[in-house]
Amino acid sequence: KMFARITPHYPSTTSITMAPPKTLVDKIVYAIRQQPAASANGVSRAAIVKYLSAEFGVDKTKAASKKAFKDGVSKGILIQTGQSFRVKGDKVPEVSEEPKVVIEELKEGKGPPAQSGDTVTVKYEGKLTDGTIFDSAKSFEFTLGAGEVIKGWDQGIAGMKVGGKRKLFVPSKLGYGKRGAAPEIPPNADLQFEVKLKSIQ
Repeated sequence: KMFARITPHYPSTTSITMAPPKTLVDKIVYAIRQQPAASANGVSRAAIVKYLSAEFGVDKTKAASKKAFKDGVSKGILIQTGQSFRVKGDKVPEVSEEPKVVIEELKEGKGPPAQSGDTVTVKYEGKLTDGTIFDSAKSFEFTLGAGEVIKGWDQGIAGMKVGGKRKLFVPSKLGYGKRGAAPEIPPNADLQFEVKLKSIQ
């Protein structure tokens, strides 16, 4: 099978079959183009890193990955919005408007904000809209932005600082959706959480 070469301008024509990517920036471009975008901003950093690890064996913890993202943006190859990336010149993904988490800041924490890829520990309490408590924990650890928790948490906890407290109003689509989580959470249930960020690693 013949492969067309990637030009330095990273053409937006999707009909061209890309050559096997060599540099880390090339691999990031490849990863972005192989995945469906979650928003018009492109593909999340966490999803790209996960793809690089699975397809190319790139170590998730390597500083080289962070540098490659930075290099891609500074060279005008990638466009960054928040923690999402798309390839400059490629068509902007058409994604239907997704519901968003409503955040009520109860207490501002201190230090750097939590971001995608961080391992965070939280204390939380979850309620249904009728006030029924369906879950709580004094200490719960997960990787932010890695899909280990509901989307509402990945969105709502990003940006929190240690010691900070938030109330999250999570629409059903960003929670457990049509299925719910029997027996505690019925289908199509909107959820409320009170979350305190205990630590970031």
